[in-house]
Amino acid sequence: MSPRQITVLGECVADAFAASVNDSTELALRVLPGGGPANTAVALARLGTPARFLARLSGDVFGRLFRAHLEGSGVDLSYAVAAAEPSTLAVAELDDTGQAAFSFHAQNTADWQWTAGELAGVDLSGTACVHTGSLALVREPGGAVVEEFLAAVAARATISIDPNVRPLLVRPEVYRARLAHWCALADILRLSEDDLELLLPGTSPERACDIWHAAGVRLVVITLGAGGALASLDGERVRVPAVVTRVVDTVGAGDSFTAGLLHHLGARGLLGGRLAGLGLGEVAEACRFGARVAALTCSVAGPNPPWRNQLEQLTATGGA
Repeated sequence: MSPRQITVLGECVADAFAASVNDSTELALRVLPGGGPANTAVALARLGTPARFLARLSGDVFGRLFRAHLEGSGVDLSYAVAAAEPSTLAVAELDDTGQAAFSFHAQNTADWQWTAGELAGVDLSGTACVHTGSLALVREPGGAVVEEFLAAVAARATISIDPNVRPLLVRPEVYRARLAHWCALADILRLSEDDLELLLPGTSPERACDIWHAAGVRLVVITLGAGGALASLDGERVRVPAVVTRVVDTVGAGDSFTAGLLHHLGARGLLGGRLAGLGLGEVAEACRFGARVAALTCSVAGPNPPWRNQLEQLTATGGA
């Protein structure tokens, strides 16, 4: 079965990776197109899912980079807004394990300025799932507009949310205050172990799943880095191991996992409603597929998710 379209809403961010030159008296920045929702849209399109991206794209040098990257990956930008504001910039520093720490330059940038009019005319008749999260749901003035958009479309599309907590830009308590409402809107909640610690400090993944199920979300998936992932469907749980790979960096790994999860479910006709036909075995298969996509993303520099033929090569060789 061919997957129906997945619509992703959120930000594009210019990820600038810093490197010292000239005996550390200068810094060189290598800029790659990133941002959690944009990474997910790119990964979906490269895997073969028809992916539409709802974004506010600046006309500046970074915005032009975003457009070329998204279109080159096969993402539908027919409803992207040409924004007058500048693009968001994130400067990344990598530690010895490839984990990135970001500093953000996001004052009055394009990503957060959504208006109801910009989303009012979006045709979702061919969309099985709407995925969003990250800063789109918490940065004003657009956060409330995005929430209203999700509430309006929830009756006819599966809703997927990735909180992707960014404490340098928005205080974690802002996410905490909205999370129960997001769970009431969403069918799928995917987040990382770092997100979990920021949202519910000291809470076990299993207990967190129960809290979020009680708030309304049916499927919770918590990615645990090298520990794999925990998935909970209405309280039934399964753990899936990570795929061993040579890690260059982990930028975009969670976004790629989400794309793999949604692609796998969509390809089997399991998106488009309230996940009524979904079983735990199918969740486990989707998480295993997501782990393979994430592993390939970790094996290259920056948020550069794999194409479908690379996944086929991975299956053939049995590794990453």
